[in-house]
Amino acid sequence: MTTLTLVQGDITRQSADAIVNAANSSLLGGGGVDGAVHRRGGPAILAECRALRASRYGRGLPTGQAVATTAGELDARWVIHTVGPVFSADEDRSALLASCYRESLRVADGLGARTVAFPAVSTGVYRWPLEDAARIAVDTVRATETEVERVTFVLFDERAHAAFAARL
Repeated sequence: MTTLTLVQGDITRQSADAIVNAANSSLLGGGGVDGAVHRRGGPAILAECRALRASRYGRGLPTGQAVATTAGELDARWVIHTVGPVFSADEDRSALLASCYRESLRVADGLGARTVAFPAVSTGVYRWPLEDAARIAVDTVRATETEVERVTFVLFDERAHAAFAARL
């Protein structure tokens, strides 16, 4: 059974087998969590992302999918990159957000990771409402069969932490 925990802080400062990056589809870095992971993790992450783009993801990683690279300078063995959906009031994209968590756990299982740190995927520049994102994240992780022993949701601020704590 997977234990779920919450931490308020910077995901790039976490110690885990795998840290999940809320990536953009290019896999080449960006803002928010993605930029922070690439900056703190160093050039090894970008080099592997470029190799993935050249070999398998020339058009970018599809929304809801996940792929792993080295963690570079981070206190982890791997970074699992997942592309969350942009929130839309006109179209239900919740299945894509749930897929980010499910696919990240599938990749973690393939790597043999036992501890995984997740950010609140899609809640930054992709504008997913925090309470709904927390519901999808927590419910999906709880419902996913995995060998991961501990999932830590690393929430950047008090508002996000409160939304996830209410759901947990």
